[in-house]
Amino acid sequence: MIWNPNKERMSRDEMSELQGRRLRKVVEYVYHHVPFYRNKLQAMDLTPEDIRTIEDIKRLPFTTKQDLRDNYPFGLQAAPQSEIIRIHASSGTTGNPTIVGYTQKDIGIWKECMARSLTAYGVRRSDIFSVSYGYGLFTGGLGAHNGVETVGASVVPASTGNTEKHLKLIRDLGITGIACTPSYALYLAETMDKMGITKDQIKLRVGAFGAEPWTEHMRTEIQDRLGLKAYNLYGLSEIMGPSVSYECQQQHGSHICEDHFYPEIINPITHESLPAGETGELVFTTLTKEGMPLLRYRTRDLCALLPGVCECGRTSVRMSRIEGRSDDMLIIRGINVFPSQVESVVLSMEEFAPRYLLIVDRINNLDTLQVQVEMRQEHFTSLFDTPAAIDALEKKLAAKLKSVLSISAKVMLKAPGTIERSQGKSVRVIDKRKL
Repeated sequence: MIWNPNKERMSRDEMSELQGRRLRKVVEYVYHHVPFYRNKLQAMDLTPEDIRTIEDIKRLPFTTKQDLRDNYPFGLQAAPQSEIIRIHASSGTTGNPTIVGYTQKDIGIWKECMARSLTAYGVRRSDIFSVSYGYGLFTGGLGAHNGVETVGASVVPASTGNTEKHLKLIRDLGITGIACTPSYALYLAETMDKMGITKDQIKLRVGAFGAEPWTEHMRTEIQDRLGLKAYNLYGLSEIMGPSVSYECQQQHGSHICEDHFYPEIINPITHESLPAGETGELVFTTLTKEGMPLLRYRTRDLCALLPGVCECGRTSVRMSRIEGRSDDMLIIRGINVFPSQVESVVLSMEEFAPRYLLIVDRINNLDTLQVQVEMRQEHFTSLFDTPAAIDALEKKLAAKLKSVLSISAKVMLKAPGTIERSQGKSVRVIDKRKL
C-alpha cells in the first residue's frame, strides 16, 4: 500500500516542475520575511525573480547549523509568532540549541510524511504501535506519535525509560510495532533476556529506527533478537523531524519526501554538487515549510542519492544509509576516522556485541585511540579464565581495525553489560584531547 500515490509515484518531469514552482515560492517567501536570507541574496546580487526552475537552486546560499545558532532564538523564523503552534529544539551539546517553530500547515505536512513512512513499512489500522522516542523538545516522539494516529493505528506513547514495564506492555498488549533508536532496540532485547521473555512471546513485526547511525549488522541483530523487520527512518528537527525519508519493503535506500524536501549531495570541502551514486554531504531545502523554511541546509550527514527506480513502485529519489557525519569525523594522527568504520569491524566478528566506545586522547603530543568492545556472553564465559585467548582476540580485532582505519588502536575487551547504556542516542566517542 502507498499512502499518497499521486506524490509518491509522480513522474520525474512532474516532480521537477512541482519542485521548481515550490522553490520559487519559498525563495520569495523568505526574501520578504527573513532578513537573514534577504541580506544573503542581496549580497549575491540575487532576487526571487532569478529563481525560475529547480536547477537554479545551485545559485542559492547554503545555511548551516551555526547560522541557526547565531540567529537564536527566532531570527530565521518566517511566520509571525501568532501562526506558530509548536516549538521544538534540537539536542545540541554545545552553544545555543536550534529553535524550530511549526505552523498548523507544517504539522499537517509532517503527519502526512510520517504516514507515508509507516505505510511503507506495512503498518495498518489494526496495529498497536509503541512510540519509544523521547517526547518533548526532541521531535522523535511527537512526530512518530502523530503519524501513527494519522494512519489510524493505536499508539502507545511509551517514550523512554521504565524498560521492564514497557516490555510487559509489549507482551501483554500484543504490540506489533515500535519506533525508537536502534541502540534502544538492542537494550530492549538485552532486557528481554534478563526478564526471560522470548521473541516468540511477543508480536512485534515492524520497527522504525532512526535518530542515530546504524549498520546492516545492527539491523540483522535487531531483527534476529526481536523477531521483527527493521526499517530505517530519517529526519532532523531543522528540516521537519522523523519522516524526511523512509525505507520501503525493499530495504534498499530511503525514499525522500522530495515534494517537500529537495535533496542535494555536495563535496563538504569544495561545496561542489556531486552526481547520483557518489557519497558526500546531504543538503536539504524545505519547499513547503512556513514556520522556519531553510535554503540549502547542510545536514553534515554523509550519504549518496541512489540512481534507478525502486521495485516498490515509488518514484521518489532514495538516499543511502548514513555513513557518518562530516562534523563527527575524528582526525587521529592525520587520518580521518569515522565511528561507523569501527562499528562495521566490530560487528563483523561473532565474539562481540554491538556495544563499543572510542576513547581518543593525546599523550606526549601523540594521538592515541582506545576501542572498548563488549563481548557476547557465550564467548566471554568461555574465555574468562583464559588470558592468552583474550589477548589473542584483542590482537585479532586490533589487526582488523588497523587494516580498515590505517592507524593502530589499543583494544580493550569488556564484560557483557559494562559499557554504559543510553535509552536515547548512544555515546560512541569520548575525545579527551584539548584541540
